[in-house]
Parts: sequence; structure tokens; C-alpha cells
Amino acid sequence: MALPISRFPVPELAELPDDIRALIETIQEKSGFIPNVFLALAHRPAEFRAFFAAHDALMDKSDGLSKAEREMIVVATSATNGCLYCVVAHGAILRIRAKNPLIADQLAINPWKADLSSRERHMIDFGLKVAGDSAQIVDADLDAMRAAGFTDDEIWDIGAIAAFFAMSNRLANLTSMRPNDEFYAMAR
Repeated sequence: MALPISRFPVPELAELPDDIRALIETIQEKSGFIPNVFLALAHRPAEFRAFFAAHDALMDKSDGLSKAEREMIVVATSATNGCLYCVVAHGAILRIRAKNPLIADQLAINPWKADLSSRERHMIDFGLKVAGDSAQIVDADLDAMRAAGFTDDEIWDIGAIAAFFAMSNRLANLTSMRPNDEFYAMAR
């Protein structure tokens, strides 16, 4: 019995606007399956486009934070926000990008005990503060990040990734978005 991937309607590929269908088909060709987030969010085409434009602007950069570091922030903050979909999906991506089968589980279960470098520890602690208590961020927090070697662009990216995925986590929880089974076994 196939379980639903969303509490809301999931459109058929043939029903989607051409640009969204083409993007989803490209993702399917690349990964071998369609991640459920694409199908669940396709329910609202304008929001789908905005969501993935913001996602790609934050996550596909080649300067500053590495792609693995970006995924570390997603996994740690998504776990704090109780988002099964993002922990599982981005945990798989993190395992691949970090070439480390342990790091995603460590960050998801207890980020304070994860095997992190000093740089990664500062990054994750700051990302968790943005995700969980952003009203308490003060200038001294940014000064500490600069002292740890982060540029202002990197600090912005850490905060923006944590903030974007806070929204994404809440949307995934609202829809009860189900992670694809394929993600669980990737890079183990």
C-alpha cells in the first residue's frame, strides 16, 4: 500500500506547467527518482518556483561555505525543527557531499556530540541559534563568528540557510511530507 506523500493534492506530471515538469524530469534523470518535495510543492506552481529559486541561491553556491557545510546546517537545524523529510533527504545529500556515513546521523541526533572541526562547531552552533532563538542574536555573536574565521558573506549564508529551512521545515511538517525510501540507504 503506497502511503501519501502529502496531506494536500499531488498533481500528475502531465498536469504541471512545462517549466516545472521539465525541472522535475531533469531531477528524475539525475537521481533516478523524483524527490517527494518536488511533487508535494508542485501543488502551488508560483510558490514552487519561488521556493526552488531561493533554495538554489543558498545551496548551489560555489564560494564561501562548502556544499557539505551547507548541508550540515540543514540537517542540524531541521532536526531541531522536527522535520523528518529534511533530516532524511538532506542527511543523504550530506553523507554524499561529506563522504562521511556518520555525520548526518550525529548532527540529527545530537549536534553537540557530532564529530566536528572547530570551524564546523562554530557554524552549527550559530545556525542552531538562528533556528531556535534568533531574537537573542547580538553583535557579539557575529564578532565571535568573525573571530573564528568566517566572512560576513559566510555568516549571512549560515543564517539564511537556517532561516530558509525553518520555513521549509514548517511547510514539510504542515504537509506531512514523506521522505522517499531511496534517501534512507544513500551513502551508507
